[in-house]
Amino acid sequence: MSKRRVAADVAPTTDPVRSAAAAPDATPHAAAVAAPETVAADPPPDPNYPRYRIAPGTGFRIADVDPDESEHYRGKKDVKADLDIQRERIRDLQSRLYAERKQSLLIVLQAMDTGGKDGTIRGVFEGVNPQGCQVWSFKAPSAEELEHDFLWRYHEKTPPRGMITIFNRSHYEEVLIVRVKELMPEPVWRRRYEMINEWEHMLTLNQTTVVKFYLHISRAEQKARLQSRLDDPSKHWKFSSGDLKERAYWDDYMAAFEDAIGNCATDHAPWYVVPANKKWYRNLVIARTIADTLEAMAPRVPDAEPGLEKVVIPD
Repeated sequence: MSKRRVAADVAPTTDPVRSAAAAPDATPHAAAVAAPETVAADPPPDPNYPRYRIAPGTGFRIADVDPDESEHYRGKKDVKADLDIQRERIRDLQSRLYAERKQSLLIVLQAMDTGGKDGTIRGVFEGVNPQGCQVWSFKAPSAEELEHDFLWRYHEKTPPRGMITIFNRSHYEEVLIVRVKELMPEPVWRRRYEMINEWEHMLTLNQTTVVKFYLHISRAEQKARLQSRLDDPSKHWKFSSGDLKERAYWDDYMAAFEDAIGNCATDHAPWYVVPANKKWYRNLVIARTIADTLEAMAPRVPDAEPGLEKVVIPD
């Protein structure tokens, strides 16, 4: 981060940062899609993912969500059949979305190191046609990106019509790492909550559904996952001494995530804080949430060209 980034973010306004509860209202359709269980065929859903959606303006606390929660499920075998059903739903609905080309879906994944973002993508989107699904990861910004506003590089990667796009880390890093590492003054990063809310609202009003997941693991679980990487030579490539430096900021990151989620949980672009100590439960919750969201988007395959019944393929 550089002084250029700070200068680009300073807006000529004296308005205080608004909370998520005061963010602009979404259209009724966008709000309905963001609460997919209200239009699903069998509410309440199983797993009960709505319990993990953060209601705007409710004083969210990460500590209130148990990272070990798994409802009535007891192990990987318990979720296999249900997970297969949700994957199949996602594959079918994604194909309809791609054929329709009128709307798109943006999925945001955030987590601490070892939180399981890569594993979630593999576990939930198995078998999805890669032509209709993109994954973007965001590293330190380039010199060109620093010359623009902080959302510019993310907007460029939002999904075009007919596509599902997954952000593996996202624009929320701009209110997380910059805060924890004190890369810019508080008035700058705090103003970004409002900018993010308005940007996400703009996306929803342009037929991009936005759904955001924080994969919630415990500090003890992170330690166990880091240790497993050290113990297995085939996983050494995943381990970096930098992971230990980041781990030292655990409490600071928890406070930053809590504020970011609490300030940017809106009716039209919801945050879900998903228990993620048990990977199999995490995958099922997220798969069901995405499948129901796609169902609520109601993508339709376009009508066939008229007169096809009279077409004869020449030899």
